[in-house]
Amino acid sequence: MKFDKTNYEGATPSTLCLGCGHDQISKHIIQAFYQEQINPFSLAKISGIGCSSKTPSYFLKQSKGFNSLHGRMASIATGVKIANKNLKVLGVSGDGDTGSIGLGSFLHTVRKNIPMIYILENNGVYGLTKGQFSPTSQKNSSLKKRKTNFLESMDLCDLALSAGCGFIARSFSGDSKQMLTLLKLAIQYPGFAFLDVISPCVAYGNEKDFSHSFSFMKEKRKTLNEMDIIFEDQGPYKDFSAEKTIKIPLPQGSFLILKKLENHDPRKKEQAQKILRNKDHLSTGLLYYEEKENFLEQYNLSKQALVDIEEKTPSPQILDEILDSYR
Repeated sequence: MKFDKTNYEGATPSTLCLGCGHDQISKHIIQAFYQEQINPFSLAKISGIGCSSKTPSYFLKQSKGFNSLHGRMASIATGVKIANKNLKVLGVSGDGDTGSIGLGSFLHTVRKNIPMIYILENNGVYGLTKGQFSPTSQKNSSLKKRKTNFLESMDLCDLALSAGCGFIARSFSGDSKQMLTLLKLAIQYPGFAFLDVISPCVAYGNEKDFSHSFSFMKEKRKTLNEMDIIFEDQGPYKDFSAEKTIKIPLPQGSFLILKKLENHDPRKKEQAQKILRNKDHLSTGLLYYEEKENFLEQYNLSKQALVDIEEKTPSPQILDEILDSYR
């Protein structure tokens, strides 16, 4: 069955500010899932609280959805995936929802390698509460109404790398080509796929000296790589020269063809860490890629989705045996 693009569109028009980067991300999500023909009825979209967490209303209207408590998106997504492993889980969160109240949930979900796509819509401000600095605002960056941020910034990509994340990428909401490829790659990834998207807030965070503004991205952004996903029968990829090309096999029989624009191999963790800690530039592209056992595989969970098991409550005898094993 081929799904029409309307199957991936939102239930309501966006109520975000005109020009908001989050609306561009929604368009990229619609396009990526449509092009990959992911069954929208077998997908669950989860969000928390904030401008970013409103966006699931604007894409994938026929998918299952849950708008959770502030900072608890990752925990709810974990429960959804464990209960029904057949659902593809897409989580959408913001830099405040993830980096502040939700930091603990985020890091433990990374550490467990829960199979899901985690999109961070990162604008550096709390847009829903009138533009206070968020944990990802760079130190000494400034806003007209908030003056200067004196606190150290938090790089959630760096934290995810330290917690053992196998898929880490950063993009810009205005770069449709890069975002589409990264989203398609995240769709195929069998574990926790983290995509940090710089998404300027046109209402409160778009002044020249602010770390997440359009002008800042124009001046400081450095693109690490160009990418495409191909299948073996498509033959050699002629657009990229061999000496600058990396070929990475993907789970579904396809390959990631990656052209290095900078001296970076995303399979090397030390290189990714060095790039993330270089504050002279903001690097976008695939930062780190490693396939590893996910949570469902590590714990050898039932091949049948838990939600489909008829007898969900163990008998008293089985419960006694479990308790006895801990004595």
